[in-house]
Amino acid sequence: MENVGKIIVVWGRKTIEVPDVNLSDTVRGLKKRIYKETGILPQRQKLLNLRTKESLLPPGKASQEEETLVNLGMKPGFKLMLMGSREEDIAEARRAPKDLPDVINDFNTEEDELEVENAMLCLLQIQCRIDCYRFVELNPFREGKKLLVVDIDHTIFDPMSTAETGAELMRPFLHQFLTLAYLNYDIVIWSATSMKWIDEKMKVLGVANNPYYKIACQLDSRAMINVRTSKHGTVTAKPLAVIWGKYKQFSAKNTIMFDDIRRNFIMNPQSGLKIKPFRHAHLTGRTDIELLKLSQYLLLIANVDDFQTLNHRKWEEYIIDKIKEEERRNMEGSESKSE
Repeated sequence: MENVGKIIVVWGRKTIEVPDVNLSDTVRGLKKRIYKETGILPQRQKLLNLRTKESLLPPGKASQEEETLVNLGMKPGFKLMLMGSREEDIAEARRAPKDLPDVINDFNTEEDELEVENAMLCLLQIQCRIDCYRFVELNPFREGKKLLVVDIDHTIFDPMSTAETGAELMRPFLHQFLTLAYLNYDIVIWSATSMKWIDEKMKVLGVANNPYYKIACQLDSRAMINVRTSKHGTVTAKPLAVIWGKYKQFSAKNTIMFDDIRRNFIMNPQSGLKIKPFRHAHLTGRTDIELLKLSQYLLLIANVDDFQTLNHRKWEEYIIDKIKEEERRNMEGSESKSE
């Protein structure tokens, strides 16, 4: 049997080597090997980044489980992303206490303002991204629409929790959120991971090729820049000017960015909205309504001419004020009719 060498499996934050893999083996056989290395039952495993070149399966047996590795174009060092949980982890997650703190890798306080050092170097990096970065455009940008930039991990997807299927790690109401946002906004996905994993996560979440909305563009970690700050040293960031420099119809006036880590929009603090991190999906999945509330916010500000007049840190207060304003107008209208 032809030996392909080791296969690299990325499972959460772990990188696992599966040695001495044979090209003539099937995906089912590979899953058994992965089970020995991880303890995740084959039926619990979801392998991402599998690419069938040409199906060689007999008619009626089109299951990927029986596909041979040689037909998947695997080479030594081939990387797969694994989603799945061990039985003991699933059982422990179900017994876990409900009041777990969110451990956020971010700055200490909500009001923490940072002084960016060497702004000229940042501008040079941004121009380099505008000139050289390969933007992955999936669908045309539409005339007259505002721009919504959305992060993935811990914003719309929980990459760290245990689950039986990938769908269980999706933030509740994601599709409703994107469907409603698409009415007024072109949507860009920007994740601090590689484009390969962005593509796979979009498929797992059912975002790719969704009939009710379209993703205009995807950006990965290569579009980010390094920013030197006086208080926290060097951090990475997602400067929106990279997008604005490429697509001139967008600017701070009509762009909003959702991310669970505030430092990602350090270069554009007024355009960023720090979303509550989505963690412990097995516990919070039934109660998390953050995307529903943010859908309402996006709808309410869709007709605002200049987003720079808004304070996205007070987005929940904005919703309440608008609701009260509408109730007051309705009440005044009713009184006028009664007179």
